[in-house]
Amino acid sequence: MEIAIKLSQFLLSLSILIILHELGHFIPAKLFKTRVEKFYLFFDIKYSLLKKKIGETEYGIGWLPLGGYVKISGMIDESMDKEQMALPPQPWEFRSKPAWQRLIIMLGGVTVNFILAFIIYIGMTFFYGEQYIANSEVKDGIWVANPVVEKAGLKTGDKLISIDGEKVERFSEANEKALLSKEIVVLRDGQEVKVHFPVNFIDQLMQGKRVSLLELRLPFIVREVQDDSQNKAVLKPKDIITSLDGKPIKFADEFLAALDTLKGKTVPVLIKRDGKEVAANIKVNDSAKLGIAYASKIPYDDLEKLGLYKVSKEEFGFFASIPVGINKGFDQLSSYGKQLKAIFTPSTGAYKGVGGFAAIFNIFPHSWSWEAFWSITALLSIMLGVMNLLPIPALDGGHVMFLLYELISGRKPSDKFLENAQMVGFVLLISLLLFANGNDIYKAIFNK
Repeated sequence: MEIAIKLSQFLLSLSILIILHELGHFIPAKLFKTRVEKFYLFFDIKYSLLKKKIGETEYGIGWLPLGGYVKISGMIDESMDKEQMALPPQPWEFRSKPAWQRLIIMLGGVTVNFILAFIIYIGMTFFYGEQYIANSEVKDGIWVANPVVEKAGLKTGDKLISIDGEKVERFSEANEKALLSKEIVVLRDGQEVKVHFPVNFIDQLMQGKRVSLLELRLPFIVREVQDDSQNKAVLKPKDIITSLDGKPIKFADEFLAALDTLKGKTVPVLIKRDGKEVAANIKVNDSAKLGIAYASKIPYDDLEKLGLYKVSKEEFGFFASIPVGINKGFDQLSSYGKQLKAIFTPSTGAYKGVGGFAAIFNIFPHSWSWEAFWSITALLSIMLGVMNLLPIPALDGGHVMFLLYELISGRKPSDKFLENAQMVGFVLLISLLLFANGNDIYKAIFNK
């Protein structure tokens, strides 16, 4: 059932993005009286699932959910319709239109992607508001559970001050900003300490455990007790261990560190259960394990109910949501730009983390959440817009590059040149797709 929910969200999001992107090309093409022969959701290689011709355009749904397309008459694109291009230009063809009109048609798709993302962020701000934990509320510092992050210089208990010179106001934003940061300033034992991640930090992260960079310090809360656990009769889900071997325990990181010194022993604990304190004894095996899983993340609402952190929430009226939503869009656009820069900088090793359709599929949650769905869709819309602007001939950005050359120089590249460029771009694009999806397969096989 969980797979079905993830797949439904994935396909719905992909369909919305593809249809609106292609509409971005379709509408200006129609406005400039350019014939559109096909409008397809997904690719219809050899055959289509559904199709219907209305006027001069065939609308349909293909069987291969790797994208979609509009086929515009007289345009050198992935269809490589050389027969049509060999005929004399017709007034209703793309190639017969002025360069500025062709430029608008080609920019239409990515323009819609960016506008859609900003509209989603505005709508989410209006409907959901903003829920966050202020950095000032993280009074006992952060939890560094990732060994790579600890090796880079951050320690559990550090209090975040700034990331790349910008003061940390909200803890929820710290992880994303820290990943691509050059300098993090923390307060440690009353002293300011500057931490610089190595150039290949992202590469190191991908080689290590899949653990977040920075976490909130949480109590040791039992999430699940394994059936073969020697503590099955003692511990229950939602138990909070507040004392171990006679010593008070406030946080899970303290509990885990203490547990490592108690291998093979039976030790007393105090448990907070249903608001009451219960004394018990637990058995620690030779690997410092209890046969249980603990909660490394807790929903914001539960954090506040447990009195751990104060959760702030801002609500916005419709007009107030507009600038806030636009700022979110620009922040996400800037963040994705930095990620792309890291990917195209080989020394960072970030290219090893590039993922394909499986990686996108795994972003979606196992349970249906409209808030998560729209947030992911907005991010994917920005990604789709930026990727399509790359100056690769098979993408919109490639067409835009040649059109800008034509507008500036006054000379139009020959059809033969555009055909060859399209083939080169197509090979490059297929190579990128194979690399990204190959990374997904590699990670699935080797559990990386």
